[in-house]
Amino acid sequence: MAQSVWGYDSDNGEWEQGGGVRRARLRGAGATSACLSPAGPEHWHENYPMAKGDNQSPIEINSKDVRFDNSLSPWHASYDPGAAKTILNNGRTCRVVFDDTFDRSVLRGGPLSGAYRLRQLHLHWGSSDDHGSEHVIDGVKYAAELHMVHWNPKHGNFAGALKQKDGVAVVGVFLKVGKTPKPEMKRILEEIDNIKTKGKEAPFQHFDPSILFPKSRDYWTYHGSFTTPPCEECITWILLREPIEVSSDQMAKLRSLSKSGENEPMNPLVDNWRPPQPVKGRIVRASFK
Repeated sequence: MAQSVWGYDSDNGEWEQGGGVRRARLRGAGATSACLSPAGPEHWHENYPMAKGDNQSPIEINSKDVRFDNSLSPWHASYDPGAAKTILNNGRTCRVVFDDTFDRSVLRGGPLSGAYRLRQLHLHWGSSDDHGSEHVIDGVKYAAELHMVHWNPKHGNFAGALKQKDGVAVVGVFLKVGKTPKPEMKRILEEIDNIKTKGKEAPFQHFDPSILFPKSRDYWTYHGSFTTPPCEECITWILLREPIEVSSDQMAKLRSLSKSGENEPMNPLVDNWRPPQPVKGRIVRASFK
């Protein structure tokens, strides 16, 4: 039972100070209430030991520590809009699912060898516009972070890819609140009312996610992990330097999702981000100077 119970705590912003108090409360409580109260990111390793591994994500990227690598080629995505299937609220994020049964929508180039298939995209966001991204760039937190998750078909299936160092590639796009919001985000946000509560799913067809990319293809790359349990260390990250713009209203729309089920009290789905993890000697490479 404990294996499936994890969360982001009531407030990520207080996870460091609140950790000790929370631990005391959980240990003092009976097992039942501990199960009902999913522990935040600082406790994930208790059920998912990999969360304390040496290649965890997200991280804070400091420009002074980044290594420019002129051998990094440009990346390119060729996505089939017909591969988009559904959009869902799983109580932890808003996710769009794609058909990945063959090389229909693929990512190539950059630090990758071979084609990686697009499986899903999802978002992480804050309770206000000044935070919400998982990766932090020179101390800057963005309002949200979009992750496009691809896997390497040479490993047979998605489960097999999770066990390999080169199994998964994630393109990360930052969202910042600005004056000229990207109209392309509208399509995802229009569906929010259909997936208001946990477990809700709606058809989401004819969508080309490459419209969500910024103009610049500049990126940072490093070896890391999923930012949700079990935090498998199988990801080549491609983090795009240029954020896309969204409006404050668009961010508010994301925050109108509930992490509770249909017949439960509204519990805003916010602050679904994991704090930065130790870099532990990893080198972050950049495709740009």
